[in-house]
Order: sequence, then structure tokens, then C-alpha cells
Amino acid sequence: MRRRAALLRTALLRTARLRTALPRAAGLARRATPLFAALLLAGCGSLAVGPDYHVPDEAAVRDPAAAGPFQEAQAQAQSATPGADAALSAEPLPPRWWHLFRDPTLDALVQEALAHNTDLRVAAANLELQNATLAQVRAAEQPQLSVFGGPGFGHVSGLSELAPGLSPSNQFAYRLEGGLSYQIDVVGELRRAAEAAQADSAAAAAAVGLARVNVAAGTARAYAMACATGQQLKVAESSVALQKEQLGVVQRLHDAGRAGATDLARSRGLLAQLEASPPALRAQRQAALYQLAAWLGRTPGALPAAVQQCAAVPQVAGALPVGDGAALLRRRPDLRRSERQLAAATARIGVATAQLYPKVSLGLSASSAGPASDFLGRDTFAWNLGPLIRWSLPNTGAVRARIAGAEASTRMALASFDGTVLQALRETETALSAYRQELVSVEALQRARDDSAQVAGQAQRLYVSGRSAYLDTLDAQRSLATAEANLAAAQARVAQEQVAVFMALGGGWE
Repeated sequence: MRRRAALLRTALLRTARLRTALPRAAGLARRATPLFAALLLAGCGSLAVGPDYHVPDEAAVRDPAAAGPFQEAQAQAQSATPGADAALSAEPLPPRWWHLFRDPTLDALVQEALAHNTDLRVAAANLELQNATLAQVRAAEQPQLSVFGGPGFGHVSGLSELAPGLSPSNQFAYRLEGGLSYQIDVVGELRRAAEAAQADSAAAAAAVGLARVNVAAGTARAYAMACATGQQLKVAESSVALQKEQLGVVQRLHDAGRAGATDLARSRGLLAQLEASPPALRAQRQAALYQLAAWLGRTPGALPAAVQQCAAVPQVAGALPVGDGAALLRRRPDLRRSERQLAAATARIGVATAQLYPKVSLGLSASSAGPASDFLGRDTFAWNLGPLIRWSLPNTGAVRARIAGAEASTRMALASFDGTVLQALRETETALSAYRQELVSVEALQRARDDSAQVAGQAQRLYVSGRSAYLDTLDAQRSLATAEANLAAAQARVAQEQVAVFMALGGGWE
């Protein structure tokens, strides 16, 4: 009985102490509220370690020459003869540049490629991944709630000290815990992390635009190549057919005794040379069709018959609208991606710098634990409110090494950004130069083809009338076949160079 009475007195004493401590804890919480509010306001202020991002003044994109007119456009204006058609125009490039070809088949192919191309799907999925990462980073800025609880069976320890010889009884018990924590962004670590994640997401979005540019250009290039080789194949087959007719003429003259065996052998030899071209062209056309099917996300051979039988090179009539350097720098998605990567690297300097400062978290926790018979009773509750400060003071050397690494990454990103700008300007000027010079070559080849056709016709008539040797006719026919093949190849290159210009300009990114 005495032991039980002592145990009861101890329990009553602890209950009294708990009742006395609760008002003290509440008063402490009230006195701590202004401190917590000050910390919270500090976290919501404008303080953020690390540099604020802006495009550096020494960046290549800020060079006035980069935003000026293209050199090739100026060279065209200076060298153009009065009344001559211009190859380039300062008009802005339309987003859907493939409509300039005025080819409904090409329009449909590009739209299908933009909807089903696998590279574009990969870029879109990567953008979703970056957006999810951004959401995770932003979630760290919000309060974090945790809940834990569960039942149990057993007995508490320590009663033997209070009541020697007393054996505690086993019973069912429970425990419930809940916590609410919020990291106060005192030095802007979370803000800088969010800036970096947002810049990464914007870079991924620009990568989607770059994929659109590549898909549109690749589809148009493959289609143009298929049509161009179809046109070259048509020219080659026409040359073969004409030579077969010529061989028939020589055969009749030989049978009539007006042509020798040498002339007949030369005619057969030229026909064999011409017959060797179509197989190679058919292989090139099939390769272009297979490439086109890949751009469309189709299996090889799953193309409409109209595409497989295309034999007319799509070309833009008139001058190409190319704009100027300023429009190029705004449009090219790879420049946007590189610039956003520079912004992300700059923000990560602040993330690394924030490791030099303590982290402050405001936490509130509450718990209830006791026997199941006293579930959620008043004497089973406990709570705690206070800040948690973490600071790894002794290991600042590793933090400063991370800061140095982040600064080096930023310098590397700036160099990459400058290189991307210079590469964009180089690619554009190169494509414009190649296109202008290819047009000059086409004009010369057209004159050569016309002259060769006239000479071949005259040589044929002179040979039939017996006024010239067959060797002259053979040379004229060989020259005509070569001129027609060269013209067809040059026209194919014109279409390819037009697509290259649109791709260099960043066309297709909206």
C-alpha cells in the first residue's frame, strides 16, 4: 500500500509540473513570435547572394555588327546590275517558310513531321522533365508537412525505480506525431535555385524550337533531294532514249553502207555510258525517300506515290526573304538555349555562395502518445515551436571550391554563348554566299545546255547528210548529255541551298 501511495504521489507531482510548464511554453511561444516574424520577413526580402543575371556587355551578341545587315546582302546590292532580279531580300522571314515553295505536298509533309518526328518527341519529353524538376525546386519554397503515427503493445520502463518490486502490466498504446517546417530563405538560396531551374526549363523549351527547325529543314531537304534526283533520273533516261534513237540512225546508215563499224561501236559505247547513270540516281532517290520517311516517323517505303514519283525540284520563285542580323539573333533557338544556359550557370553561383551562410528553418511540431484507454487525452499532448539553425562553419574551403567551380562554369557558358552567336552568323553568311553563287552557276549551265543542244542538232543534221564525220556528232551528243546532267544537278543544289538558308536563319521556330 505504501508503494502504491508513493507511486500515486509521484504521478500527481509530475502532472502538476506539466500543468505549470504549459503556460510557460505558451508564453515563450508568444515572446518568440516577433523573432520568427523577423526571420520570415528576412527570407521574403530582396537579399540574394551571388550575381544578378544580365547579358554581359562584352558578349558577342551585344556587338552592333552582329545585328546589322548581312554581308552577302550588301555585296549583292553593290554588285547587282540595273534591272537584274535580286536573289536576297531584306523582308522578314515568315515562320512557315516552306510555304514559299508553293508545294502542297511539301506543306503536308512538314506538318506531319512536326507532329510525329521522333527527335521532336524526345525534345518535348525533355522539356516535360525540366518542368517537373522546376516544380520540385519550387516545392522546396513551400512549408513541409509530416505526419507519423501507429499503435503498439507493451509497457513503459522506469517504474521499478519508483516502486521497487512492482511489475508493470502490458497494455495497448499509441503514438501520433505531426510537424510543419518552413525554410526561411534568408540569403536567397532557394530563389537562386529556382532561377537556375527556370532557366534550364527555358533552355529545354528552346531545344524544342531547335528540333522544330531541324525537322522542318530536314524534311524539306529530303523531299527536295528526292524530287531533284527524280528530275536528274528523268534527264538521264531521256538522254538514254535519245542515244538509242541515234544508235538506230547509225545502225541504218551502217546497213546501207554509209557508216562504218567504228561509228556504230562509238554510238554503242556512248549509250552504255549513259545507261550507267540511272541506277546510281535511283539509289540516291531511294536513300532520300528513306530519309524522308524517317523524318516523318514512318517506316521505309510508307510514302505516298506522289512523293515517290516526284520529278520536279521545288524552288522559291523570286528573292529569298532573309531579314537582318537582329532578326536572326532573336529567332535562332540555339542562341536562346545557350543564353538560358548562361543564366542558369550564373544563378548557380548564388546557390553555391549560400552554403557559406547558416540555414534557418521555422518548425512547429506536436505529438500525442499514451495508453489506448486515454486516446488523445489532455495529458498525452506535447508541442514545440522554434527555429532550427544549421551551419557547417569549419568546412568553408569545400564551399569556396564549389563557388569557384560555379564561376568557371559561368565563364564556360559565356564562351559557349559567344561561340553559338558567331557560328550562327557564319552559317548564315556561308549559306547566303553558296546560294548566290549557285544561282550564277545555274544561269551559266543553262546557257551551256542551250548551246550544246544547238550544236548537237546541227551535228546530227550534218552527219545524216554526209557532210561531217560521226566523231563530231558523238562529241556534240556527249556534251549535250553532260550539260543537261550538270544543269539538273545545279538546280538540285539550288533547292538544297535554299533550305540551308532557311535553316541557318532559324526558320520554323514560332
